[in-house]
Amino acid sequence: MEKHSAPAVEEKGMSPQHAVLDVPEVTWWKSPGLQSLYFMMPILFLGATVNGYDGSLLNGLRTSEQWQTYFDNPDGSQLGLFTAIQNIGAVCALPFSAYAADLFGRRIGVAAGIVVIFVGTILQVVPTVDSGLFIGGRFLVGFGSNVAQGSAPLLIMELAYPQHRGKITTMYNTLWYVGSIIAAWTVYGTLKYDGDAAWRIPVGLQALMPLVQFIGIWFLPENPRWLVSKDRGEQALKILVKYHADGNSQDAFVQAEFVEIQETIELEKQAKSQGWSVLVRTPGNRKRLLLIVLVSFFSQCSGNGIASYYLHDILNSVGVTNSSDQSLVNGGLQIWSFLVAIGFSTQLVDKFGRRTLFLIAAVGMLLAFSVWTGCSAVYAQSGNTGAGSAVIAMVFLFYLAAGFAWPGLTVAYVAEILPFNIRAKWLAIGFACTSASSVLNQYVNPIGLQELNWKFYFVYIVILVIEVLVIYFVFVETKGPTLEEIALLFDGDQAAIADEQNMASRLNEKVQEAEDGHVERRS
Repeated sequence: MEKHSAPAVEEKGMSPQHAVLDVPEVTWWKSPGLQSLYFMMPILFLGATVNGYDGSLLNGLRTSEQWQTYFDNPDGSQLGLFTAIQNIGAVCALPFSAYAADLFGRRIGVAAGIVVIFVGTILQVVPTVDSGLFIGGRFLVGFGSNVAQGSAPLLIMELAYPQHRGKITTMYNTLWYVGSIIAAWTVYGTLKYDGDAAWRIPVGLQALMPLVQFIGIWFLPENPRWLVSKDRGEQALKILVKYHADGNSQDAFVQAEFVEIQETIELEKQAKSQGWSVLVRTPGNRKRLLLIVLVSFFSQCSGNGIASYYLHDILNSVGVTNSSDQSLVNGGLQIWSFLVAIGFSTQLVDKFGRRTLFLIAAVGMLLAFSVWTGCSAVYAQSGNTGAGSAVIAMVFLFYLAAGFAWPGLTVAYVAEILPFNIRAKWLAIGFACTSASSVLNQYVNPIGLQELNWKFYFVYIVILVIEVLVIYFVFVETKGPTLEEIALLFDGDQAAIADEQNMASRLNEKVQEAEDGHVERRS
């Protein structure tokens, strides 16, 4: 890893009085510190797998005759409740998620959520489970999942080296598909089991990945920004030095990074003293809130909710009714979605930028969904098997387009537009908005599909047209700046970030302290 002896600060024209860090490029696999850090990151990625597992689990269970029989073939609004209750629990986690992350730290926030997931999973597989208990267990899984997710992506983003923040954070939510793949193929593998084991095994395995995460979370360092906010700056600096500078305490970039974090959090604390109304009082924060709501809504209500939770109905509508065939399509779709998501969004996020990827995804989804709707109409009117096959092809193309941005940027974009002092709370709001959108989706979709069949798809075509326009005119590009410096894009000169003079002064102090300590050790 290249070392730097001069303060890594420069002005980049974003704002005349604010200093901006010049982030040196680092090849992570050549840096022992970053190697160690990034090899531990998959532990945090597992936070996204719970939602993915659930999203595919209900699709799979609906193809299981044993599950259908046990719960008296739920449909319509009852099926909507079975599906939506997990997200209702996720919405209810809003106040707990934020405070767990801010008061106790990111690691304890993750661990607390996982404990609730364990309880929820057990309730769903006990021998005496009925519809009420099953629904209650799903509620707790959703609740615990959002408590854990309120901390996991923050810890990823705030630990990552600035150069790698985009890829690493975007990768987090693509692991949604790892959960969905495991669920889909677990259900497929148990379809021929006799009795309730056919559905109890897939439901019980919902706790496996959280268990791995619960064990591994304690091997990760705590978030340096949280430590600074709790006046534990010395610990924070040690973490930055260990992982961002390979243990070199005199590395100029890490010293500059630490000073920027300290200065910014101090300024944010001063702004926070103005009261909670500051969260929506400024134009910058109002813009952030608008983007959070839009990203949350579009992530769930762009047509993807139909394929995620109601693929069973889509396949039935085009003549694919065999349970084994439906499970194969579901399992194949999850693998496909994961490959395109991790191949496009994570690899292109720093090259094309966030807004461009959102726009590519929205246009592609609109085109695929339009053809999907047309082919569904042809099949409904004529029974043309070619049109039915084309619908399945369009579902796969739809997820190809979605892979450019969704779900990878759903969490990453929301988290990085927020300054530290409101990051945990507003990320929790983002998850709550996402879950609320999903609840709406899950209640409306089964009713719409049952009453209107393929005509219901026109609702999503309209939404996708609006989505393209909103992304083009409203979304803000965040490629390039460090986490602290993104505030400049929203707040301009009013951003709570260290100015050039203070940064230079504090850096000189740090450099002098490091040199004095080095001389003392030598003597």
